[in-house]
Amino acid sequence: MERQGMRSMEYGFTHFDEQGQAVMVDVSGKAVTSRTAVASGRIAVSRAVYEAISAGTVKKGDVLGVARIAGIMAAKRTSDMIPLCHPLPIAKCSMDFSFLPEECAVEARATVKVTGQTGVEMEALHAVSMALLTIYDMCKAMDKGMEIRAIRLERKSGGKSGEFVRSGSS
Repeated sequence: MERQGMRSMEYGFTHFDEQGQAVMVDVSGKAVTSRTAVASGRIAVSRAVYEAISAGTVKKGDVLGVARIAGIMAAKRTSDMIPLCHPLPIAKCSMDFSFLPEECAVEARATVKVTGQTGVEMEALHAVSMALLTIYDMCKAMDKGMEIRAIRLERKSGGKSGEFVRSGSS
């Protein structure tokens, strides 16, 4: 076990102690800063589902409205689902959706902000994931072949590691 712990520290895995045991990272010594993260992902759907979502005619109701609320709720509850995440006082979470007709897909984009001692990347990624899963759930009666893809961090700011912007992100 000791060897595993040494390798974890050597490679910068901060969620393991010297003995290789999973631990919550101690952020008590970190500065409180403004932090923002933006994540995105897509769900590819059939033409019929795409048209029903864009026209607002899915039988279960307002797909994107419900997905927006699911994403925001997910951001607020990330630490309940990811074992070593710190609970954070989310200052802002927005969910935006774009129609991608050439791909027959819907893109979800979450922006999450906090003033704290640790970042909100996981909250943004969790928000996108849950928003896309909600779209799947609301449309699965029409198409079980939908595909969730490309969930990723687009950018983040704040904290010791500073700014990250994915190449090609806006």
